[in-house]
Amino acid sequence: MRKLSGIVAALWVAPLAIGSIAPSHAADPLTLRVADSFPGGHYISEQVTKWYMDRVAKETGNKIAFQYYPSEQLGKAKDLLSLTQTGVVDIGYVAPSFVTDKLPLSVVAELPLRFSTSCEGTAAFYKLATDGIIAKRELEPAGVRLLFTIVLPPYQIFLRSATFPGIDALKGLKIRTSGKAKELAVQKLGAVSLQIASPDVYQSLSRGTIDGMLFPYSSIFSYDVQDLIKSASVGANFGSFVVTYVISEKRWKTLPPDVQEAMQRVGRETTERGCEISQRNELQDQEKLKARGVLEVDFSPADKARIQAQMVDVSKEWAKELDGRGKPGSEVLAAFESALK
Repeated sequence: MRKLSGIVAALWVAPLAIGSIAPSHAADPLTLRVADSFPGGHYISEQVTKWYMDRVAKETGNKIAFQYYPSEQLGKAKDLLSLTQTGVVDIGYVAPSFVTDKLPLSVVAELPLRFSTSCEGTAAFYKLATDGIIAKRELEPAGVRLLFTIVLPPYQIFLRSATFPGIDALKGLKIRTSGKAKELAVQKLGAVSLQIASPDVYQSLSRGTIDGMLFPYSSIFSYDVQDLIKSASVGANFGSFVVTYVISEKRWKTLPPDVQEAMQRVGRETTERGCEISQRNELQDQEKLKARGVLEVDFSPADKARIQAQMVDVSKEWAKELDGRGKPGSEVLAAFESALK
């Protein structure tokens, strides 16, 4: 695994207390509201987001405290960018695939490109989103700054059916996706793409609204869908998912320089920590699902060659579509591929 060396709505909802995150101090700490959509127990919430808040509080000598609103308490996942931009939220979880109209370039890390681990994709995206084309051409104009990020391990296909003989079995199936990149990938496979946010996947699967989904192994148990799936692919790359936590530039400029420095430094550490945890959980949860009897499907060499050719086309079409809208799609794709190397 390649580590990140070198980069190392309603405010009456009661916030979640995080140990030392809301310390007692002679001088009242500056309190920042953090909001995301992850359910209780999700590893990103428990091991990454809370860790970041705790470390920042410690590193700033408790000058900063946090109020944490998980599980969409302050707004739906698709609204957290605008809530951060308008100051309802100080630090918000933003998934580019949920706001592709506002952050289309950031979706580049969700394309089915040549990376096989979370840390490979994360390192490349972090570089572009902190001091590269994504920071300059997208995040800055949107008025937000990246604090930390995770690009999840490559997504696999999970089905409600145990019959999954090969890639042709996917034709006509209704597959959950998130974002333009994975929508294109599913269409290439001859399946029907349905855009559904992660918190709504359980209901969609249980009701039969979808036949399956693109998802990482590391989120199966967090969203409690382990009993609803019977088969899953392994070793493929049908795209990924970008997790970012951002702060508005307006709010950032109100923070003292030493606090800014600490938040940036801890953000780099959190990014490295997060991708390592994500990749470790991916492998562990894959084994847990296998032990539960979920059928693992390793595509045949012929299917793998077809998939690879189709996924290359996905990236090209994604970039061309953005180019046609006056966005630097091909430029950001080239930059991300270069960062992967």
